[in-house]
Amino acid sequence: MSDAIRVALTFDAEHPDRPSSGDHTEAILRALERAGARATFFLQGRWVEAVPDTARAIVEAGHLVGSHTHYHARLPLFSPDGLRADLVDAESVIREQAGVDPRPWFRAPFGAGPERQEILDQLAELGYRHIGWHVGPEDWRPGRSAEEIAAAIVQGASGHGDGAIVLLHTWPDPVAEAVETAIGRLLAGGATFVGVDGLDLPPGLDSVGEPRPGAVAPPIGAA
Repeated sequence: MSDAIRVALTFDAEHPDRPSSGDHTEAILRALERAGARATFFLQGRWVEAVPDTARAIVEAGHLVGSHTHYHARLPLFSPDGLRADLVDAESVIREQAGVDPRPWFRAPFGAGPERQEILDQLAELGYRHIGWHVGPEDWRPGRSAEEIAAAIVQGASGHGDGAIVLLHTWPDPVAEAVETAIGRLLAGGATFVGVDGLDLPPGLDSVGEPRPGAVAPPIGAA
């Protein structure tokens, strides 16, 4: 890396939908603390209900928090009233248990929905903007090693340049080791780590990163 770049590591904190030995948020927080790196966590409401102490630990460590819905369903499956209820439920739980308002930061489960303008409009009405991603190392894919994930993070962030948003999850077994390895390599190249609020985002409540309006929604297998 010839020039210093800002990297936004983002973690979807949710119940696993593939085999996992358990949630690895605590190990991720330790890796971030050792590196002095700030990140963004998008919290699923039902996950917060299950592990409120972990949700509070994210906030206490100084990381940015956003919403990842309550039930982790694809947004196009909801009616407008259903989507509103889901987001309000998630916000209420995050406020009560984690002690922070997740607005305006939001990530759609599976990245599905923000390609539809009507969904972006409803998110905006509720005070949210969708944060997509530029780098998806597929940490959720079974069989991915920590080294493969770390290499994908480094290559993707370096290739994108300043302002890369990286999509990760808190439950895949290799993720904590991969994050620590990737952070070390990127720091050696002069990178700094920020929450998405530390990036030069476009103004307003429009979608940021990928997917975006006009983009194709990811396949069913994508997380």
